[in-house]
Amino acid sequence: MNHTLHTLPYRMSFIFNLFAYSVVFSLLSSTFLVQAKPPATVKINVERVENNLDRNTVVLPYAFSTDDMGFVLGIGGMTTGLYQKQMSMGGTVYGGGDTKGVGLGLWNYRVFDSERFFISAVGMLGRYPLMRAYAPLPGEVTEQGQPRAGANDSSFDDFIEGSGSSNWWDVRLEYVLPWGAAKHSGMADYHLQGGLLINNPSVKSWNPLKTGTSVLVARQFNRYQLFLDENSAKEQTELSGAVHAIELGFLYDNTDFPTNPSQGSSQYIAFTYNPQWLESKDEWSFVEVEASKYFSFGSTPFAKQNILAVNMWLGYSPSWQVNIDDQGRSQVSDNAPFSEGATLGGMYRMRGYRQNRFNDKAAIYATAEYRMTLDYNPIADISWLRFLNLDWFQTVLYVEGGRVSPTFATDTLLSDWKTDVGVSLRALTAGIVVRMDITKSEEGTAMWLMVGHPF
Repeated sequence: MNHTLHTLPYRMSFIFNLFAYSVVFSLLSSTFLVQAKPPATVKINVERVENNLDRNTVVLPYAFSTDDMGFVLGIGGMTTGLYQKQMSMGGTVYGGGDTKGVGLGLWNYRVFDSERFFISAVGMLGRYPLMRAYAPLPGEVTEQGQPRAGANDSSFDDFIEGSGSSNWWDVRLEYVLPWGAAKHSGMADYHLQGGLLINNPSVKSWNPLKTGTSVLVARQFNRYQLFLDENSAKEQTELSGAVHAIELGFLYDNTDFPTNPSQGSSQYIAFTYNPQWLESKDEWSFVEVEASKYFSFGSTPFAKQNILAVNMWLGYSPSWQVNIDDQGRSQVSDNAPFSEGATLGGMYRMRGYRQNRFNDKAAIYATAEYRMTLDYNPIADISWLRFLNLDWFQTVLYVEGGRVSPTFATDTLLSDWKTDVGVSLRALTAGIVVRMDITKSEEGTAMWLMVGHPF
């Protein structure tokens, strides 16, 4: 395993259509340990005037090519309403060359004969020819005056790469609190026509006890990642070992439609702790706060909706320590691995940079998106595509900014920000938002396909 000092361009060619790939990509993305959006969600039942079925199922093949994974073929599927109307199940299997993987997931299964307890579980096993981490090698020190790999001022070329495996699984239990809009039921019903709410109500003032939905979440997540040194077929090196962490969080969502908000706000606060237990050798903690706000500007001759969406996120690791030896060299201890905690870059935050490009003790992030839900749907009358249940297309312009920092001091957090700008094409298909984001930063251009808005 070596530090590879060259620039690898973002290059992703998509052979199958956008929608087939997006439906299964929510599972495939788990390969990269993506967990930026709050794990707690409002529990909803969506009924479409155009197709009011109790169960919706999609099974589709897909293919794509990336620099890191090569050419990959796979098949995936998702179904909703199989046993309970709010419950979803999905899975995917894929392979090609030295890449192979399988993933399974279950979301929002109501347990304990309760209207308010929901459990979700998702996992992925995979092996890949090229994995990359912006982090020092285990036990490596940083020379005095040099930036640590992954720090805000670190070099784009300072990363570790190697073939290996990445296995990940996540279990979470959510409880919908009996107040606000959820006082009488843990489920919210939404009726859509053309992908928009029928008789869209205005969002009332901010008051968790009277409006909106509040959700408590307990999440236990696990990861095991192993790099194989390309210089020796027998030598294996762990980058960050195992993670067996627990996250406790609280979500308050006071938006008109959580899947595609046009007005209102949401807030999330959480504490994560990874003890030294099972295979985990490192103890660390992390605190985060996130807030989003949505403004509706009504319709225009070309758009059914015009929405300004803004989001801000703060993260801080109290356990993170920097140890300096007699020669002025530094080494971090009691820190979250590069893919957890105060990290930026990838599918959700700072999309113009590589996944988990930056990581440190603290992080700040802010973004604004202008979302236009188009009045024109070019595939509405194409009969052989009706199985997609595609209600609308949405074009989005956005800007992002933020940084990671060795301290939570305001003068540091608010200086030397990284920025990027992007455009996005999104669609509402079978009640699910899928998106294709293209983002430009000082380190290149990135394209991401994902399920759901980034916030």
